[in-house]
Amino acid sequence: MSSQPFAIPVQAAAALLGGPGWPQVVDLRLEDDFQADPHDIPGSLHREESAYESWRDELDRERPVILSCHHGLKISQAIAARLRADGRKAAILTGGFVAWREAGLPLVDRLALAAAGWREGASWVTRRRPKIDRAACPWLISRFLDPSAQFLFVEPDQVQAVAARTGGIAYDIPDVTVTHRGGDCSFVTLIGIAGLQTLEPLMRVASIVRGADNARLDLAPEAAGLLAVSLGLSDLAGDDDHGMLRHAFVVYDALYAWAARRAGETHNWPPKA
Repeated sequence: MSSQPFAIPVQAAAALLGGPGWPQVVDLRLEDDFQADPHDIPGSLHREESAYESWRDELDRERPVILSCHHGLKISQAIAARLRADGRKAAILTGGFVAWREAGLPLVDRLALAAAGWREGASWVTRRRPKIDRAACPWLISRFLDPSAQFLFVEPDQVQAVAARTGGIAYDIPDVTVTHRGGDCSFVTLIGIAGLQTLEPLMRVASIVRGADNARLDLAPEAAGLLAVSLGLSDLAGDDDHGMLRHAFVVYDALYAWAARRAGETHNWPPKA
């Protein structure tokens, strides 16, 4: 029987960042501490300790949970203990948010995102039949910004109207915040707004997305492959936009894993004599 550790060091937690195995992260900082620093651990949900009973069942019982308060002490430990008593896989982040920040690990700029219209659980609205940018952005949002986000796909001339009607965020169309800027595609724009430019594997994926989406296949050797796979997935998915996303997420998870841990690996066949 494998045991769930009670605590996980920040570097070990950061190694999980960006993949489908990234745990649910609950930020338990007190309101004063939360407001004093407008940055968040990527993909974290801010919740109050006192409201535990109201948000506990929001968490997926099948996925591990990391609890992070300011220093990783009594608040995180109390909630971790309660979750573990309920049979859930829960661990505290050693040293809490302060240790994450002091280690220079990636942080999301909450205020910049809010200025772009972001809020937890928001709908992101764009044109239907996603291929590259409109699939890459949802992957970025789900993995690094807001795991509770929803994605809506509509006719191009209805994006703004549907976003207004649903209180959502329109993206990858003209005259909105998250869109193409200069030579950057919407994916790169969103990375910049979120403040995740220091995350090297993500920026490597961004070069591939930018090259594939802007027909600049010279920007990264992998861009031509992403373009081909994206067009093929779109062809297979037809009007099943969310089916397209499910398959595209696997592609972007794989690209990120390659960029984070395998980019220096070469093919070893045929073996050397």
